[in-house]
Amino acid sequence: MPEPTKGPNCFECTHLTITHDRRRPYRCSLMGFKSRGLPAYDVLRIQGHGCLAFCLKKRPSR
Repeated sequence: MPEPTKGPNCFECTHLTITHDRRRPYRCSLMGFKSRGLPAYDVLRIQGHGCLAFCLKKRPSR
């Protein structure tokens, strides 16, 4: 299955956490589910639009 090309990058989201589960290593803490792939791809595949829970991580200024 090809990866979706639109939607936010989970690695830039405050809600993404990495789990110790080898079968489902990614977790969206806001939506409360774990996934084999990035959660935004599952949201796009199931709901048909980009993730609405995306919240950009604050990066420290240099």
